Amino acid sequence: MELPEKLCRITGIGQSEVGRPSPKNALELTIDACTEAIADAGLRPEDIDGVANYPMKSLEGGGISPVSVGEAQFALGIDATWVGSGTHEGPGHMAAIFAAVMAVATGLCRHVLVFRSVAQAQARLASRESTLLTGRRERVDGNNAFTVPYHAYSPANLWAMYAQAYFDKYGATEAQLGWIAVNGRRNAMKNPNAIYRTPLTIEDYLAARMISTPLRLFDCDSHIDGSTALVISHRDLARDMPNPPIHIEAMGMALSGLSQGVFDGDFTAIRATRAGEMLWNRTDLTPKDLSCAQIYDGFSIHTVLWAEAMRLVKPGEWLSFVDGGHRIALDGELPINTGGGQLSAGRFHGYGHTHEACVQLWGRGGERQVRGARSSLVCNGGYGYGALLLRTD
Repeated sequence: MELPEKLCRITGIGQSEVGRPSPKNALELTIDACTEAIADAGLRPEDIDGVANYPMKSLEGGGISPVSVGEAQFALGIDATWVGSGTHEGPGHMAAIFAAVMAVATGLCRHVLVFRSVAQAQARLASRESTLLTGRRERVDGNNAFTVPYHAYSPANLWAMYAQAYFDKYGATEAQLGWIAVNGRRNAMKNPNAIYRTPLTIEDYLAARMISTPLRLFDCDSHIDGSTALVISHRDLARDMPNPPIHIEAMGMALSGLSQGVFDGDFTAIRATRAGEMLWNRTDLTPKDLSCAQIYDGFSIHTVLWAEAMRLVKPGEWLSFVDGGHRIALDGELPINTGGGQLSAGRFHGYGHTHEACVQLWGRGGERQVRGARSSLVCNGGYGYGALLLRTD
């Protein structure tokens, strides 16, 4: 039986302006990104018969997910026959993309619009407590309920523990970790839509204030306002569309125990290893075939854990690989986070990574274009794990 992703293609992408904060509201930003993606695919709103987003609209505020699928489709003039929203569980951020793939592969839809919108910068401008785990709430639930009692009031505290455990086990250094942030900023300087475009040196990184030992300021991604969108179409239709279709060569996902307070092993690996196993078992390509990789960087340590989970190097070797920043540069052995990643381009919860992969595969990167890019890995999530392998003909 043919794998469902083999029946699907990415045919268009869009991204709104990115602000910190933006003068536009969340729905306006969503319309901008979605309209661009639909037009990029050579379609009209009436051609879209499926809409999905991640996650469903949040009623908790904080700008984490301010626009619902229903609001988006009515604002855009779409009359969808299928809609879906990804959740924080399961494959996490990538869930909406996986759902869209299944909707197209099973014949429910021809063209699915997937979007991710955030308005966290606007929310924090209104109230510094808007994006805190605790704030004025009397009770904390979800995955945070398993960390807050131990005084881990922020995800930074949790992932700092992973970083320190990795340092202790493998003898890695803070300066080596810093090259992930420095490389991201170096690439963001060539991305006109990135929020941070001033130079960052390894000395700047090491001089920055500590957030949660050993993670510093530049190890943490940033709240933004913006929206990113893509169109997933059936391969039979994609042949006649304006852009050379981007193949979804393989996908991988894994359930995370972190949302239930389940931690495995010695805190130097995450269950994304299962996503890696699934992805590479669904393709004849190997990590050596990659032109570039867009690796989730909610915190810099995520990039380390994901790279090793996806078999880009052996366990314990990633920070040696990135040391000095040469092998991961745009002209290096494996360019990573070519648009700046979440550390410098802004936090789209990984959807910016998928957008950037398509930018590279369509040769639209301008100054940051990887020469001859034909394939890209996309890794997405800190609490739930999803990965895509994208390629062009």
